[in-house]
Amino acid sequence: TGMNGTAIENFVCVIYNVSFMNCTWHVSRTTLGDTQYFLYWKSSRKEDFIGCQNYIKDSYGRHTGCRFHNVTIENKRAYFLINVSRSGQNIQSYMKMIALYKIEKLTPPLNVTVNCTGVSHGCEIQWQPPHTSHVKKDICFKYEIVIEKK
Repeated sequence: TGMNGTAIENFVCVIYNVSFMNCTWHVSRTTLGDTQYFLYWKSSRKEDFIGCQNYIKDSYGRHTGCRFHNVTIENKRAYFLINVSRSGQNIQSYMKMIALYKIEKLTPPLNVTVNCTGVSHGCEIQWQPPHTSHVKKDICFKYEIVIEKK
């Protein structure tokens, strides 16, 4: 819970297309107009926090998310800090640790090819594993194929 309606809810981060990360949160309905949110993150305890450079804003100009580029999952955890300020003074902080590999949305398999022969009424389907920043072995993936007869 926050002070006087400054609480953030549903803080979520997603890594997509290997190196992009979006973090978003919802602002309480009772938040006053002069309340602002500033997101910082670091990928290890030893590093300094880095501030967001590309905020997502709501219709009131409040920060409700951030877009990050060139994100790597070298370390398993990241630490996020949101400072809440009103009239330029910090009034609250929110901190969360996230296991980065758990929030990565994988790309679909690549170079999917289908070769069907009329002789045996069979098909050969081949593909390459999706791009990922942290999975190094192809055997880590499981695939599901849905074949629809038309």
